Amino acid sequence: MSFLINYQVENQLSVDEFISVLNRSTLGERRPVEDTERIADMLKNANLLVTARDNGVLVGVSRAITDFAFCTYLSDLAVDEAYQKQGIGKELIRQTKLAAPRAKLILLSAPKAVEYYPKIGMKHHPHCYFIDTVEELK
Repeated sequence: MSFLINYQVENQLSVDEFISVLNRSTLGERRPVEDTERIADMLKNANLLVTARDNGVLVGVSRAITDFAFCTYLSDLAVDEAYQKQGIGKELIRQTKLAAPRAKLILLSAPKAVEYYPKIGMKHHPHCYFIDTVEELK
């Protein structure tokens, strides 16, 4: 199956469209899709959204936070399962990097995508740390 996909920076994405593509990509399993207020804040506070559309229908999105100079954190990369294995995710990453060319692009892989990123040329970094709540700090 071949698609004519349009990629663009689209920083005013609707909550409903974003939730829909998250659910159609399986990323919705790990995002608060039932909490529309939180999703709205996620969109409002991201400063780089790259979309992939097929005849106007959102089929993929890259949601990132960047300073455009040193680092870009790609928080969400979602491609509708019906459109996967067509290079859309790779192109969303490429377009995100092109939008902030001086910044290093960084992401945390979803468990189902761990094998994907090395296949497209991304390097693994073993030094990542996180906490979910401030109470975890010792």
